[in-house]
Amino acid sequence: MINLKEIYPELLESIILIVVLILIRIILKRTVRNFTDKIERLEHRTGLIMKHIDYSIYFLGALGFFIIWGLDFENLGLVMSSVFAVIGIAFFAQWSILSNITSGVIMFFTFPYKIGDYIKIHDKEAPCEGTIEDIKTFHIILHTPDNEIITYPNSMMLQKGVSIIRPEEIQEHLQNLEKNKEELPPI
Repeated sequence: MINLKEIYPELLESIILIVVLILIRIILKRTVRNFTDKIERLEHRTGLIMKHIDYSIYFLGALGFFIIWGLDFENLGLVMSSVFAVIGIAFFAQWSILSNITSGVIMFFTFPYKIGDYIKIHDKEAPCEGTIEDIKTFHIILHTPDNEIITYPNSMMLQKGVSIIRPEEIQEHLQNLEKNKEELPPI
């Protein structure tokens, strides 16, 4: 039979951990919700950030329970170095995925563009422009004037210059593009 007096400290610490993590989660989600209301972000973009918050809270909870219920502090360094070595190798192998996820979170809070904006990406090798249809965790979906759908990586969006073309200037800009196409000699 389990003697509650023996595990009382661990139970108390576990309950405190759960309460603290729930409070942190509520505070973070409320902060993100207020931020999105302030800058008028779409609901599904907010859902992605909420999912990232949940994963972080789950990770902290699991780590907290391991420490509370018997992860030996003497071996903690060995365990953590092994875990970080595996994670480091995995992230190095998948650096572009990690950078796109990180860029997606950064863009959520600092990206001056929103879904529906017409943008021009100043990329010397592959210039691109179109209307932002969606902003996902890994990429942005653009609808071009030529009726193409382009996915552009989030990490590249932060590295390249991007211009917003105002709604009243879009028609003028598209007409100039058509003129430029007509003036080019046939190949």
